[in-house]
Amino acid sequence: MSSLKKILNIKETGIFIPLALLCVLIGIKNPVFYSLLNLVDVLRNTSYILIIAIGMTFVLIAGGLDLSVGSFLALCGMVCGLGLKAGWPIPVAIGAGLAAGIAGGLLNSLVIVKLSIPPLITTLGTMYMARGLVLVVTRGTPIYPLPEAFSEMGIGAAAGIPFVVLIAIVLSLVAAWVLKNTIYGRQVYAIGGNEETSRFSGINVTRIKSSVYVIVTALAALSGVLMSARLGSAQPSIGDGYEMQVITAVIIGGTSLSGGSGTILGTVLGALFMSVLANGMNLVGVSVYWQKFVMGTIIIVAVGLDRYRRSTRRS
Repeated sequence: MSSLKKILNIKETGIFIPLALLCVLIGIKNPVFYSLLNLVDVLRNTSYILIIAIGMTFVLIAGGLDLSVGSFLALCGMVCGLGLKAGWPIPVAIGAGLAAGIAGGLLNSLVIVKLSIPPLITTLGTMYMARGLVLVVTRGTPIYPLPEAFSEMGIGAAAGIPFVVLIAIVLSLVAAWVLKNTIYGRQVYAIGGNEETSRFSGINVTRIKSSVYVIVTALAALSGVLMSARLGSAQPSIGDGYEMQVITAVIIGGTSLSGGSGTILGTVLGALFMSVLANGMNLVGVSVYWQKFVMGTIIIVAVGLDRYRRSTRRS
């Protein structure tokens, strides 16, 4: 009983058990869910969300919010695609896409930290700005074809595991280590717990808060580049609605909207839950209209759970 109690007290158990039950239920309804092809597809789709969600975990733990990630995913994929179409070497084009993401993060951090405009307003504004730039430049037309060597990044695999999955695993391990074992990670938690106390204790709040916005948009850029590689084109519509999927995955994984708590393991499980749910609804034939309803319900439930966790901690 004591071992069971210890397991149940682990924070991530709250999402692992629903995830496991969801997998069982979907598998009973449609055994195709357990096919190797489908499981690999689930992991691949999870990875695009997870890469951004890792950065969003840093942002939320630090008490911030970023609604612009889906638009920057599209913008940075477009920048990379335009570079490739112009004949740039693949590393240079990828670097340009990542640089665009870093620039977006710097813009967000400048407005939020220096001008003290709330993250919700700032990132909502940059979300529309980035998406608008994509539509202005592309006029809604995909950028293609892209070099086969570049596309190999998106469709290639090592030992049967897609490259994007391997990248997501490595990033998750690095991010988990940073949050748990470095001074920087402890400072991120401290700022989210109490910003004023952190400032009085000598933490450079401005630098840390700025850095988390750069991290999340840089990872959004990476996800956008990898997605463009998989599609073989830079699609102006990619990433639409990703911000809510990412935030929901992070909150479901146990990270608080009010800051100060959260883990990368929880984020990994939350991202898996979102992808498994979407995949399962497709396999059991749930209407695409009802899928939107379910996802909206999940968002409300996730925020409700976050508020419940906060209230129980206070009491």
